[in-house]
Amino acid sequence: MRLVLLGPPGAGKGTQAARLVEKLGLLHLSTGDMLRAAAAAGTQTGLAAKEIMARGELVPDSVVVRIIEDRISEPDARKGFVLDGFPRTVAQAESLDAMLAAKGRKLDAVIELEVDAARLSDRIVKRAEQARRAGLPVRKDDDPTVFGTRLAAYRAQTAPVSAYYRRTGSLKAVDGMQSIDIVTGAIEAALRGCVHA
Repeated sequence: MRLVLLGPPGAGKGTQAARLVEKLGLLHLSTGDMLRAAAAAGTQTGLAAKEIMARGELVPDSVVVRIIEDRISEPDARKGFVLDGFPRTVAQAESLDAMLAAKGRKLDAVIELEVDAARLSDRIVKRAEQARRAGLPVRKDDDPTVFGTRLAAYRAQTAPVSAYYRRTGSLKAVDGMQSIDIVTGAIEAALRGCVHA
């Protein structure tokens, strides 16, 4: 099964992706994690991405598409994957469709976690507090100022991706403001019967 999770920062994509991985045995492909790993590795692409992410801006399509294309071509992605944080733009969505079509595949579904943007900032502040209390590092993009920049970028660039997938008939909307378990159940219900070869 090949899935995309859409939703603004703080919507719970990472949490729900982890549950899909556990239940369906999919590979979790988080562009944020992949970009942070590239930054930590000190690659040229990674260092450029690190500087862009530190400002709360989106990494250019060309960089992200290259990372995703390489990753979904690896053997462990053949059984299926859930993309978290990609595509962020309509151009990325079109590139993903073209990549998959070249392999004779397509997405099984696109799940959008619909959330109340006004309540997302509170979620991010709580996530940062929980990390601090647990002695874990706080993600730089959990800073309220950086988060505000990311949310604005999402509204401008990523929200049109929903319309793109709605037109293709792939989009399944789920209320992301419910409890984690209820959201998981709604995603599972939305996925019933959505399997392509």
